[in-house]
Amino acid sequence: MTRRSVALLAAVLVLVGLVALAPSSSAGRPGDPDRLLQHLSSGVASRYYLAHPDKAPEAARSGYEALQAAVARAREAGVAASTGKAQHRVGPLLRYTRDTDGLPQNEESVDICRQDERVVLGGTNDYRGLLDPAQNFTGWHFSDNGGAGLTSEGLLPPVMIFGKAVASGGDPVDRIGRGCGLYAASLNYDPVDPFGKPNGIGLYRSTAATLASCGSGGTRPACWPSRRAVAGTPATHFFDKEWLDVGRSGSAGEVAWVSFTDFTNDAKAPLGYTSARIRALRCSSDLSDCTAPQLISGTDQDTQFSDVTIGPDGRTYLSWVQVEGELQGIAQVFTVKLRVAPAGSTQFGPARIVHREKLAIPFNGHLHADGLRVATTPQSTVAMVHGRPRVLVTWAACRVRVLDTVCEEPLIKLAWSDNQGADWSPVAVVSAGGDNYFPTISDSPVDGRLALAYVTSRFDPVFHNRQDVELLTVNAASGHVTKRQRVTPFSNEPEADPTFNDGRFVGDYFEVASVGSRALVHFNANYVSIPYLHQGVPVAQQDNFLTRAGL
Repeated sequence: MTRRSVALLAAVLVLVGLVALAPSSSAGRPGDPDRLLQHLSSGVASRYYLAHPDKAPEAARSGYEALQAAVARAREAGVAASTGKAQHRVGPLLRYTRDTDGLPQNEESVDICRQDERVVLGGTNDYRGLLDPAQNFTGWHFSDNGGAGLTSEGLLPPVMIFGKAVASGGDPVDRIGRGCGLYAASLNYDPVDPFGKPNGIGLYRSTAATLASCGSGGTRPACWPSRRAVAGTPATHFFDKEWLDVGRSGSAGEVAWVSFTDFTNDAKAPLGYTSARIRALRCSSDLSDCTAPQLISGTDQDTQFSDVTIGPDGRTYLSWVQVEGELQGIAQVFTVKLRVAPAGSTQFGPARIVHREKLAIPFNGHLHADGLRVATTPQSTVAMVHGRPRVLVTWAACRVRVLDTVCEEPLIKLAWSDNQGADWSPVAVVSAGGDNYFPTISDSPVDGRLALAYVTSRFDPVFHNRQDVELLTVNAASGHVTKRQRVTPFSNEPEADPTFNDGRFVGDYFEVASVGSRALVHFNANYVSIPYLHQGVPVAQQDNFLTRAGL
């Protein structure tokens, strides 16, 4: 690859972060992508602006037009995504990637095998996919030594949708079933024309032995021999923000549940869509048989952020957010809702209201001291308390919301129900100062301890800008915080990345997983310096890190 090609590719990344190669047709194109893309995944947004420079912000429009040609020249150079061999540590943190290109990894997922705690699977939006010929962007990261080191990694391969191979496009969710069966879920859409061609949700299955032996780097289809599109749609819809859980569900045995948001595109609508609804489906553990997607969110017109959990009682618990006010252009209210299906069943009970959050971090809003993309994103889990299932839901909400859009000092909240959502506890605040967001809570604790983690600025008391990750141990019976740990060795500066140097994106979530008294946290920070695209001096850039902690 020539130095000029590298420089052109770097320019592309600085402005947009992701790549599309050529203009596309207008079929199915939203009327107002700036507003629609506040809801959709960030990878979709970045690709959209390169594919449609006329829809980009006016100041950058001519640059996007020129960059299409620059990207084509860089791709012709045939660069492959790197995967080095050296392991990097920052204090107790393992750099859970072998990226030597200096490209970002974010939006982390993680799980650990309950039968063999040596088996750990993580996922990311992996921007080394920019260098992948098939433009796959969903990264996987595997350890067979309990997360002490990275064994192998790569990109999820395409799946077939309506007879065509469609690339993985981010929003990773990773789960490990009984016997250490490995599962991954991803958005799959056309990297050039996400709204004008069919898209869907991909579900993948592998084993620890397969990932340990199939090699690292790029797209390796042999690493994920079982894969399929479990939901596909033509260009009139866009499927977004999938979630996944795997577990035993009564007479159905081990199954995989997948939920997602179904956007109905409409070029004439002010926001580019007329509805966004939650759907879900169930697959057999070998992925050979899946139900048709069913509507979960009922008459809710505007929704996002579904979360599905198969509880230790075999029931399926599915939560989501109903968004009020976004379509009407008024102050937004997020209502967190829940439905529960009996063990072994695919039929869900009535919708229950967890909480109506009037001070949600809104779409198209922002934190008072950070420019990054963030919104109220609930997560849920189920614990057995005194022999009964307790569903717990956590979310972030503003302490004060100025002008309906500026979120000041958001708090992490927690509520629970012992009767499948019919009644809820008083809402408890579990954070301890600063700005707090992206809460994540572990699933199915076995000893009464929950792991709850989130991003906080409380160690930057003056500016509320730099980031740390805090891990809480929560007593599942009382809901009280019994231990509070700062798992980051020092605060992260979100602007210190050459691709996202305005700090605009660190993912829409990250994850914690726990088994007994042990927790794994998978998150991103800009701690390691690497020459950006092999040019210049080493500079701080965004990587995914894994840390292990006791609860």
